[in-house]
Amino acid sequence: MVMKVVESDIAKLPDNYRSFYHDVIKFIPRERVFVDPIRTLAYGADASFYSMLPKIVIKIKNAEEMSNILKKANQVKIPVTFRAAGTSLSGQSITDSVLLVATEGWHNYSISPGGESIALEPGIIGSEANSYLKSYSRKIGPDPATINNAMIGGIAANNASGMCCGTADNSYKTVESMKLIFADGSVLDTASAASREEFKKNNPSIIEEIEKIRDEINADAELTKLIKRKYKIKNTTGYGLNSFVDYSDPFDIINHLMIGSEGTLGFITEITYKTVIEHEHKASALMIFPDMNTTCLAVMELDRDLVAAAELMDRASLRSVEDEPGMPDYLKTLSPDAASLLVEVRAGDKAALNQLIEDVKARLADLPTVLPITFTDVKAEYEVLWHIRKGIFPAVGGMRRPGTSVIIEDVAFPKERMAEAVLELRNIMNKYNYDDGIIYGHALDGNVHFVVTQTFKNQEEIERYQSLIKDVCDMVVNEYGGSLKAEHGTGRNMAPFVEMEWGKTAYSYMRKLKKVFDAEHTLNPDVIITDNQLLYIQNLKPMAQAHEIIDKCIECGFCEINCPSKNLTATPRQRIVVQREIARLRQTGEDQERLRRLEEDYAYFGDETCATDGLCSTTCPVGINTGEHTKHYRAQLMGDNGKSIGRFITKNFAGVTTMARMGLSSAKIAHSVLGTSLMGGIAGGLHSISGHKVPLWNPWMAGPGQTPDPSRSKKGVDGRKVVYFPSCVSRTMGGSAPGDRDKRQLSQVMIQLMEKAGYEVIFPREMDKLCCGMPFESKGLFESADKMSSELEKELIVVSNNGEYPIVCDTSPCIYRMRKVMDKKLKMYEPVEFIHDYLFDLLEFKQQPETIAVHVTCSSTKLGLKEKFKKLAEACATKVVMPERVRCCGFAGDKGFEVPELNESALAELKDSLPADCTSGYSNSRTCEMGLAHRSGLSYQSMVFLVDRCTVAK
Repeated sequence: MVMKVVESDIAKLPDNYRSFYHDVIKFIPRERVFVDPIRTLAYGADASFYSMLPKIVIKIKNAEEMSNILKKANQVKIPVTFRAAGTSLSGQSITDSVLLVATEGWHNYSISPGGESIALEPGIIGSEANSYLKSYSRKIGPDPATINNAMIGGIAANNASGMCCGTADNSYKTVESMKLIFADGSVLDTASAASREEFKKNNPSIIEEIEKIRDEINADAELTKLIKRKYKIKNTTGYGLNSFVDYSDPFDIINHLMIGSEGTLGFITEITYKTVIEHEHKASALMIFPDMNTTCLAVMELDRDLVAAAELMDRASLRSVEDEPGMPDYLKTLSPDAASLLVEVRAGDKAALNQLIEDVKARLADLPTVLPITFTDVKAEYEVLWHIRKGIFPAVGGMRRPGTSVIIEDVAFPKERMAEAVLELRNIMNKYNYDDGIIYGHALDGNVHFVVTQTFKNQEEIERYQSLIKDVCDMVVNEYGGSLKAEHGTGRNMAPFVEMEWGKTAYSYMRKLKKVFDAEHTLNPDVIITDNQLLYIQNLKPMAQAHEIIDKCIECGFCEINCPSKNLTATPRQRIVVQREIARLRQTGEDQERLRRLEEDYAYFGDETCATDGLCSTTCPVGINTGEHTKHYRAQLMGDNGKSIGRFITKNFAGVTTMARMGLSSAKIAHSVLGTSLMGGIAGGLHSISGHKVPLWNPWMAGPGQTPDPSRSKKGVDGRKVVYFPSCVSRTMGGSAPGDRDKRQLSQVMIQLMEKAGYEVIFPREMDKLCCGMPFESKGLFESADKMSSELEKELIVVSNNGEYPIVCDTSPCIYRMRKVMDKKLKMYEPVEFIHDYLFDLLEFKQQPETIAVHVTCSSTKLGLKEKFKKLAEACATKVVMPERVRCCGFAGDKGFEVPELNESALAELKDSLPADCTSGYSNSRTCEMGLAHRSGLSYQSMVFLVDRCTVAK
């Protein structure tokens, strides 16, 4: 099933957009062009506090499609806005016109032989680029706090910087070349002499205008002086006029003008960065000073030749995280005036690192501190310190009142005036009753972030925010000669103030640049250049309260990287955006027809294709598990009838699993008789005819499982005992598929491995009646889930001798739930963790000369077991592949049978990620393994099979 285009949605488009739509679907598949209410709403949201509803959303997958789209939009004068990860904080990636989403398909990269440069397409996440460079001990220069989520297209287009790159290693300073598409569809590769010559021939006016602006700016001594001064500190306000001062060749100028242009001058299809060294040795110190003035004086004593980072945090910032787990106790004892500096030094060797530490201490020796300055080079210890800094913004988001937005503004001051500027900034915030606002930032660059929470529910609140921004802009520009935007890009919220910061002359050149590259203003209009002086207080995002689980969401989009349905239907952020709009429409009573459509379409878009895997919570800054909300949503849909079905199944659980085994046996027999092709056709037809109620068979469907015979247990060595609970999944479908490498039952191998290590295996009584409750919980049947887990818990307490013996369950999602809901005295493990912690030293590993693939399930990822998977696998095989872009498999229990397109979409990159010599794959959830095998064509089985095959008893 896929979401269908509704003709009435197309009919509602304005005439010119309707004509544009019909032209576009001639060269872009109709399923990638959205006009319906739910997808235009969902894709239209970004991390800013603005909200606009695009008329059309188009997923663009390659440069040819982008060129054709831009050419057509330019011809008919329809505005377009580019969008990648949507982590922008200033409204750069929203529109009420056409939104062009460039995420899927833009993942190609290449690295120069020595790693000194890397070419990246815009859909690659920043941290992925660094992982590609890891073996070269290098990285890209920009290091924004969003590097694990932001994509290269946005990092370059916003000139995002970060904590360590400063102004020396940002995108502007490290860009080597670009491949570009302009508003009329023309292309340019600035690294290619032939492309430059062709562009010059076909676009002579652009080159002539660039050269003319260059000459005029350099002839104006006062303007040149202003430009040089303003780029001594971080500055992303307006266009990069420093391009005309720093470079002479028009193509070099274009190359650097595109950095920070926020999609208003053209689209970057590829950027080549000069890389920087990733130092092996690091040390950090959290320095506490008695007041902000002293802290800023300390900053003035430091520079980038000495330290890699110096992060300023005021007392309110520290207070926001002091109650978080793992925070140092002394944070709670600090005075109201205290402030801090988190300093990091980096070097190529230990001796050089120690020298830097001593040099820092010497420079700060004359300044009073609350605590002695102490550096640590222990990774676990300095990561705690950096967790303080990185936890500030999420902490504010988590503590804010429901219905409010989190607003993070971004300014910069000359470093020598930072102390007085920060104090004045605090006074302005207090003046407008933003007393709980916090101030922190990248102090070495004079870059200060201030964070406030704000509701826009009435005109009074809007005017309060308006007054704050006006006063801050006046202070930054007129008193300190600073930057209104240091690293977050101009966006919609500072576009009205660009001329205020730069003055009429400089701003006139920015307007000329917009006209040179985009005469029709079809590229992201109103961003950077606008005539609307009230733009920053218009189209403010409503934050309706929808459900306590999701009301904390700040819509940053950090969750999206992990979501298996992100390329099929919705991401966690998009689900929340839609639920908030549904809640708003219910509360206001407006547009009931739109409400009906959103509710109707959400069934598939938000519910049916949600894997409820909870991986979204692992990267959510406020820890939201959108899957939990989906379960509550399903519980509401279930009603009393659903609960009755759940009660019936719990009472007759052994019989239900027996029938499931019989069904798998029948399927296995039918497959052997009919063959794969005919069996697949019949099964697909039944699945389709039944409205997807009949599960979709696939050739990697497991055979029926078996319940182990407890009477066959062997005595352990030295009193070793372990409780083994075979999950209902393995008891039902723990057998092999036709293509599986090992034909044994999962439970059989589990028992054999533990006995090999000298353990006596103990089993719960009446196993066929027991279940952890996970299948019920995923359906929203909480009562049934809790009943099943309670009964299992009682039995495990008995057979483990009140928690004395470890308990192993062979399926990772089951263990995740068991740990969550059961008595903490029970020591419960999934197979990989148990083998790693209990069996590793009792077995002799014989590494096999082969390449294997390993998939860490969602549950194991949340349990933090990735490194243990890796260690076990590397003990068994000479080469282990763990594809970085493959996260949740999307099989999600029975979703792989009911909504197979979710599994297909989630694993779209799996097959291409595996080397040709890969022999087999391993994981720790039977249903996940079936999906992985089906999408890769390789046998995937439990890690238990691998370890058993590669070990002997010591």
